[in-house]
Amino acid sequence: MTTAAMLAIALAGCGRSPPATITPRSIAAPAERETQACFADLAAMGVRFSPMVDHDFGKGCSWVGAVQLVDIGVPVTNLTAIRCGEARAFAGWVRGAVAPAAFQMLGSELARVEGMGSYACRNVVGSAGNTNRRSGHAIANAIDIGGFVLKDGRRVTILHDWTSPDPAVQRFLAAIHASACKRFGTVLSPAYNAAHANHFHLEDDRAGLCR
Repeated sequence: MTTAAMLAIALAGCGRSPPATITPRSIAAPAERETQACFADLAAMGVRFSPMVDHDFGKGCSWVGAVQLVDIGVPVTNLTAIRCGEARAFAGWVRGAVAPAAFQMLGSELARVEGMGSYACRNVVGSAGNTNRRSGHAIANAIDIGGFVLKDGRRVTILHDWTSPDPAVQRFLAAIHASACKRFGTVLSPAYNAAHANHFHLEDDRAGLCR
């Protein structure tokens, strides 16, 4: 049989064959590549982190491509699993916006960032009509920040200083809020609703919501 005849038979057979099955591995491959690229970005930034095993807790709660931040250059409290893209945006914000703003506007280096949590299997809170919608925290894609401690001992909190009588503190919070809006898809502050009176909600979701 000639090569041309064999090719014709093979092509005819292809028309009768069922479509190829896409394996779970091939579906996950793009996400895995994105995660590995994000890990490389964190390493290039000098951020120390530990990759976490993907975990599905059910009922819309999971984390995929998540990390535990070990050292971003400034201590941060109360954070657990964080999706890598969220962690990358957060580390960049703290190092590239919060720390410089503290020194330039408040005259002291940043000593610590006070986190209020990252992963939490829960729904959105404080928003009418959305009580049955899972929060970004449920997929480790959000971080709540309650305050900042300076090396001179001062503590600036969202709850007590969002409307501070000190204009320098107000400028500091306004500046880092504006910077966060350029780095995260959703940024919520006390200006959004009462549920965010004591923290910034930072979420890497491309929603374009800055309040």
